[in-house]
Amino acid sequence: MQTILFILNDGPYGSEKTFNALRLALNIKEEYGSRVAINIFLMSDSVTAGLPNQRVSEGYNIEQMLEILLAQGAQLKLCKTCTDGRGVSDLPLIEGAQISTLIELSRWTFSADKVLVF
Repeated sequence: MQTILFILNDGPYGSEKTFNALRLALNIKEEYGSRVAINIFLMSDSVTAGLPNQRVSEGYNIEQMLEILLAQGAQLKLCKTCTDGRGVSDLPLIEGAQISTLIELSRWTFSADKVLVF
């Protein structure tokens, strides 16, 4: 099994980097199924993508994309320093998401076959 780590930095809306990263992750999972493990680490403003109840008036919904990936076995972690800095550490997260640390990101990076940064 190949492991791919996605490190996201931009907020869920405003630029399309988070959207495009998740589109790629979904497509990889669709194409390769159980032959690939997807890990997603949210940093900087992207940590807000891990919050539930997003109300998007039109276009894509990042929460739904993350929920699909989680249902397919992806792991989703949010940087604790980043959530603390944005005052969202005590807010509920999308089911399956966890707050984590740079230590965990270091471990994921070391063990990943590929690391993609958006």
